[in-house]
Amino acid sequence: MCNPNPMIRILVFPVLLMIPFLLCSQSKQRQLIWFDEFNYQGLPDSSKWGFETGGDGWGNHELQYYTGKEGNNAIVANGVLKITARNQVVGNNRFTSARLVTRGKVDFTYGKIEIRAKLPAGKGLWPAIWMLGSNIGQIPWPACGEIDIMEHVGYLKDSVFGTIHTEAYNHRKGTQKGNSLFVKDLYDSFHKYAIEWTPDSIQFLMDDKVYYSFQNRKLSSKEWPFSQPFFLIF
Repeated sequence: MCNPNPMIRILVFPVLLMIPFLLCSQSKQRQLIWFDEFNYQGLPDSSKWGFETGGDGWGNHELQYYTGKEGNNAIVANGVLKITARNQVVGNNRFTSARLVTRGKVDFTYGKIEIRAKLPAGKGLWPAIWMLGSNIGQIPWPACGEIDIMEHVGYLKDSVFGTIHTEAYNHRKGTQKGNSLFVKDLYDSFHKYAIEWTPDSIQFLMDDKVYYSFQNRKLSSKEWPFSQPFFLIF
């Protein structure tokens, strides 16, 4: 994933504000509260991003080992963040890559989250821009909730997915909720992937167009665990 313009932005509606370091107002204007323009060189900004490392794939049977800052798999240069998968053996893993998270640095409840990215082509690749409930240490997946802002699997060429997972709705049960889009230039052009997240719904957008909306039916946290902080994962 890479980004040639200042386009990782978190915007919130102040009347719904749940972020403690911001002041609320009665205005309905959105307020930019967090961003990374990648206007620096080298490793991702450590005040905003951390590396999750390991080779077990967190239950996903992934073949890569996620390296830390020494691995050279996530580099910022010329206004671009590049996450690179390499044919490089580490232990029992045939490949390396990087997994960047805002966990422990910043998390979010409600607002608009927007990322501009270009995806890699290739069967076997699995780029994703997603979020997990910050309480995952106390409440395991899927009860903590998951929001897949953008997910792409290389064997389904030209398709992107926006999906939510909860205790009631998840892929283990085959009940996950979401939608997909066919995009002919995923690998050649940058696109904007976003969610609009309120107490009532999560809308999934690509290039400013809504293609899926998940509604809060006001049942229980099994269906809607999304009234709490979440962190970003690339």
